[in-house]
Amino acid sequence: MATTDRSRERREEIEAILERKPGVREVRDEADRYTVVGAAGRGTYANWLTPIEEHFVCHRNAIPEIADDSWTITFSGGLDGEASVADLTERFPTVAVAHTMECAGNGRGQHDPETASVQWGFEAAATAVWTGVPLSSVLRAFSEELPESGWLTAIGGDPGEEGVFARSIPVEKATDDCILAVGVNGRPIPAEHGYPVRLLVPGWYGVNSVKWLDELRLMDSMVTEGSLDRPGRHAEWQQDEYRIHPAGETPEPMETIETFDTWDQFESDEIDHPYTFDENVMSVIGAPDGEEPVRAGEVDVCGVAWAGDDTVERVEVSTDGGEHWSEAERFGPDYAGAWRLFRTTWDATPGTHTLVSRASDDRGRTQPATIGTPEEGFGALDSGRYPWNEGGYAANAYLPNAFEVEVEPER
Repeated sequence: MATTDRSRERREEIEAILERKPGVREVRDEADRYTVVGAAGRGTYANWLTPIEEHFVCHRNAIPEIADDSWTITFSGGLDGEASVADLTERFPTVAVAHTMECAGNGRGQHDPETASVQWGFEAAATAVWTGVPLSSVLRAFSEELPESGWLTAIGGDPGEEGVFARSIPVEKATDDCILAVGVNGRPIPAEHGYPVRLLVPGWYGVNSVKWLDELRLMDSMVTEGSLDRPGRHAEWQQDEYRIHPAGETPEPMETIETFDTWDQFESDEIDHPYTFDENVMSVIGAPDGEEPVRAGEVDVCGVAWAGDDTVERVEVSTDGGEHWSEAERFGPDYAGAWRLFRTTWDATPGTHTLVSRASDDRGRTQPATIGTPEEGFGALDSGRYPWNEGGYAANAYLPNAFEVEVEPER
């Protein structure tokens, strides 16, 4: 498809999504490569469940035209066979997974200088309840002997100009808590979220949850260039894009790794340029939202915090831009891979106040305050700053999410 045709199609997709999803807004795409919308306001982050009308959307290729659940998934490599979505949902039990979906580029727009592509702030995160069939059951049914390790490569059915969209996840994760999702928040998955079936990888960045799933392939290694019997490029979305690397460096392809936690990969001797798998610890205040003034007195501050495969251990709130902190209460649903609500009562005094939150996980890792500079590279970690990186990936600094709230005198 010609670039002008794809640009026109992308514009039509965005306009259609905005019409049926009133809780989102278009997000600037520096290179105009993606169809993207994000949560329209902070109010989304004052609730545990994100309505699909407020759930962010991000994809590169055009949405495939799929009529019904006769869509078929092919199983290959150490797997054998094929099955329609209807066959899978009839053959295997239905399960539900609460998952905080976060784009690996969330926070990209907070880098200075800017990186290319989608200029997300904090609006590319959402929590929904996804329903489908357990991936572990499906893999065992289509394999004579499922290995305990190795890689599962998921290939999307969205047509690309240069090649397939393929992502590899370790078998250990695939057989742990992943599902083949066919529904979200009690209804079929909308087209822009992967209808009729999407690989759902709880607690990991959204790029791993491949939409419009076309093939699942067991492999000894991650997908590399030329490793699939398909035309075009194979490894762009695994080995090139969605890798964290300093300015001017090109990631070397790797066949396999043993460290999957994104933050741990920074400290790993085996990996120079981390892959975006497990989500970093993160938090966002949802209320008050800063759009309207509040009255002096007791004000409820509420938000959400998440940590991927890890657990949120502590959330703190500051009303003076990070000078002083108080611990917030965590409450509400507590599911692995999904965010926690937090709240605290603020004795607000008249004036302008800067609110911000920071979260820590159960491994003692706390959101850094700021993002470093290109010159610092990964050395920014030594001074407690998140590394500026060319893709703008996996950022979780808290000060870029600070915002002002005007407090009016009591009546």
